[in-house]
Amino acid sequence: MNVTMIGSGYVGLVSGACFAEFGAHVTCLDVDKKKIADLNTGKIPIYEPGLENLVRENIRKGQLQFTDSYGDFIGQSDLVFIAVGTPSRHGDGHADLTYVYKAARELAKHLRGYTVVVDKSTVPIGTAKHVKRIIAEENPAADFDVASNPEFLREGAAISDFMRPDRVVIGVETERAAALLRELYRPLNLIETPIVTTGLESAELIKYAANAFLATKISFINEISMLCEAVGADVHAVAKGMGLDGRIGRKFLHVGPGYGGSCFPKDTKALVRIAQENGATIRIVESVIEVNEAQKARMINKIRNALGGSVTGKTLSVLGLTFKPETDDMRDAPALTILPKLLDNGAIIRAHDPKGMNEARTVLPETVRYFDDIYATLEQADAVIILTEWNAYRGLDLARIKKNMRGSVFLDLRNIYEPARMRELGFEYHCIGRL
Repeated sequence: MNVTMIGSGYVGLVSGACFAEFGAHVTCLDVDKKKIADLNTGKIPIYEPGLENLVRENIRKGQLQFTDSYGDFIGQSDLVFIAVGTPSRHGDGHADLTYVYKAARELAKHLRGYTVVVDKSTVPIGTAKHVKRIIAEENPAADFDVASNPEFLREGAAISDFMRPDRVVIGVETERAAALLRELYRPLNLIETPIVTTGLESAELIKYAANAFLATKISFINEISMLCEAVGADVHAVAKGMGLDGRIGRKFLHVGPGYGGSCFPKDTKALVRIAQENGATIRIVESVIEVNEAQKARMINKIRNALGGSVTGKTLSVLGLTFKPETDDMRDAPALTILPKLLDNGAIIRAHDPKGMNEARTVLPETVRYFDDIYATLEQADAVIILTEWNAYRGLDLARIKKNMRGSVFLDLRNIYEPARMRELGFEYHCIGRL
């Protein structure tokens, strides 16, 4: 089976490499010529555990290749996936579909024989049918169907999620298209992966609804953490007691400085916008967005209060910049809201991240100082702040840190350490939802 993946970013590259591993002949297309040149040599533009080896191995086997030309392989493809970016549009929060529609117009010119054109990008309801109209207008003779096949990849665990998914969602209008997509995913039959086959609109909404629900769990437990602090409860115990209920589940009941990343912020905003445009109310999701922004502001106040009400002239050593571990993605990371505000208030920021510092340099103020060594970052600090729960921060030499710090404030915004132990070591320890 021949597959073309338009877009060689996070979703397109991971999906293309995994389809190649399934046995398809995959071409990843991107208009960025430098990116394509790098990929053809096995150089990966993003950090994702296991991806580099997977790409290189499938290049070696001849299952995976890269191009910057629409005319090269689309005409020979059975399926063409659109996996381009759909960022939040400035001003209204709606998903920007510029790249999706441009890809549809370009690919239409090169269709030869029956082809299924699949939206892999996260797109508003109705996008697939609009893509269908565009292709029909550009190439009235084309023999094609459109489909929606949303991705559910967690950054840092994307390959595992693709190879062993909870489910595969296929939105189609014809059985012919469904059969081709089921054949592509046939290797997953061995592990009895559920394949949900539905209409286009339902498939498009499933992705938004799933992400909004997960974001809701995060914002809910963050709000509960405030109540825990007020009444003397332990948010870890509360989350455990909730999560053991099979109707609720443990996942995403972890407090922190707010959610970020490439999906939750833009998808919740887009879902609100979709509801507004269709005369529906979706107040829970609106509140989730508000709570998440308030959580970031609350963290700024927590840091300031821990330092006596002011960060002016204080050296703050920050561990973790990316929105989550095992990725170099800085999109909507809490650090982007929290650190500039601290700098504006006179703080001196020293920072470390295992994989995200190169990207952080492009999006954070230039006054942030970066260190390759964790302990060098912490020397002479007035306060240590853990923003991202990388494994490298879970077993720190705490005695060494305490000895080399100037102050003793330790702000653990991911609740990695035990409060009693940290205070025994002499830290002024602050976490979320625990006393």
